[in-house]
Amino acid sequence: MPFANFKVPEKTLTPKQKEMIVTRTTELYVEIYGERARNNTMVLVEEVADGGWGISGNVLTLALLGEAAPSDASDA
Repeated sequence: MPFANFKVPEKTLTPKQKEMIVTRTTELYVEIYGERARNNTMVLVEEVADGGWGISGNVLTLALLGEAAPSDASDA
């Protein structure tokens, strides 16, 4: 079963953007493995709490990364 796990800072993606990650990742696996992969592809988008991850020994926060994702009532 193809599996993709995306870890992103919380509140940086809208629901529509998360849907796009799932859809496009599934399509990529189908392109690579063929149509048989569609029904078995699992895509997990995990939101990591602010300050819960880092790079190069530095803890990253939304303040360092910039603004959180814009709220869009139609995506909720």
